[in-house]
Amino acid sequence: MRTTLLHRSRSLSVVDCLCDAKPGERQFEERHAAFSVSYVRRGSFGYHSRGAAHELVAGATLVGYAGDAFHCTHEHHLAGDECLSFQLSDALVDSLGASLDVWRVGALPPVPSVVMLGELAQQTAEGTTSLGLDEVALAFAARVVGTVSGKHEAPSRIHARDRRRAVEAALLLDAQAGEPLTLEGLAARMGLSPFHFLRVFRGVLGVTPHQYLVRMRLRQAARLLATDAPIARIAYDVGFGDLSNFVRTFHRAAGVSPRAFRKASRGDRKILQEKMVSSS
Repeated sequence: MRTTLLHRSRSLSVVDCLCDAKPGERQFEERHAAFSVSYVRRGSFGYHSRGAAHELVAGATLVGYAGDAFHCTHEHHLAGDECLSFQLSDALVDSLGASLDVWRVGALPPVPSVVMLGELAQQTAEGTTSLGLDEVALAFAARVVGTVSGKHEAPSRIHARDRRRAVEAALLLDAQAGEPLTLEGLAARMGLSPFHFLRVFRGVLGVTPHQYLVRMRLRQAARLLATDAPIARIAYDVGFGDLSNFVRTFHRAAGVSPRAFRKASRGDRKILQEKMVSSS
């Protein structure tokens, strides 16, 4: 694991994490040094803690409870994974006002409203926005806490081979998000019936294949909105066949329009603080 400290203050640290572990390598027990929320930018990995197992893919969020032991597995992706990790002080966690049980959820699937802020945080870490990394990190943490409402379902106990198939399908969707993909076609590539594939994918990753595909397209769009590319071209490039559908879907996910999201990435803090963070 290679880590790069991007920001540190009394209440918050932001760390870029790059793991190049490969299938078959020895697993090590680790321990969360602080409460944390980590946005998965690329790749996949398994997370095991408190007797529960989670499979995380691009757009998912790892939620760490301070002091908890865990170990990660890397059985499904040869290229490792990358995360942007936000580590919070106890005082900051208290100020967010949530029960500590929220921090024991383990992981979140790619939730649209969380993905949007995760991409904005990544752009800020890369220096392509006019925002402060600390303010976007706090917005991201608040969004995660607001999303976890006690209704999170633990991943189903599914055969290891099917767990691998679900992750492989997610990686394929991520790589080909802009292309036309069907449930039947994906199921056939995974060697499953459409019904079984749908059940396995949802049971392992917490979302359906279609939901995941749309969220990956939104994730790519959020990244491209930091550029000067026309919004209509972005919509078509990431796989939306209709501009109005893209604008409607993006607004529902981010809480603001694509144009407003672009303004936020260029320093409009009013949009970030008043609209994006408060959206559900």
